Amino acid sequence: MAILRTIPSQRIINGEIIKTSEVSIVSELEYKTNGEQCIIVRNVAESTIILNSKTTDHIVVKAMTRITIKPDIGKIDEDYDEIVADKYACIEFRFCSGNWYILSSDGLKNS
Repeated sequence: MAILRTIPSQRIINGEIIKTSEVSIVSELEYKTNGEQCIIVRNVAESTIILNSKTTDHIVVKAMTRITIKPDIGKIDEDYDEIVADKYACIEFRFCSGNWYILSSDGLKNS
């Protein structure tokens, strides 16, 4: 299991300076976002991604495996406690007013 981080960056989220990376490549059974612009999940049979509203307000998730995405607070699109996406899906999220919203998706599966 591993997390590979690319280009280091600093972002301001909720008034806090977050030291993060532009992209993280995740090979973990569970991963909590940390301000990245994008995460790519690969090299595991399946993974759970937790959208962390304290460090992340906008993220693109690319699945190279089956993933379950859960918010740390609120819901996804005001209705869902979690969503499941199959291999090759790509989903863009934005945190706003206590909920996570899907801005775009090319492969939302089994929601």
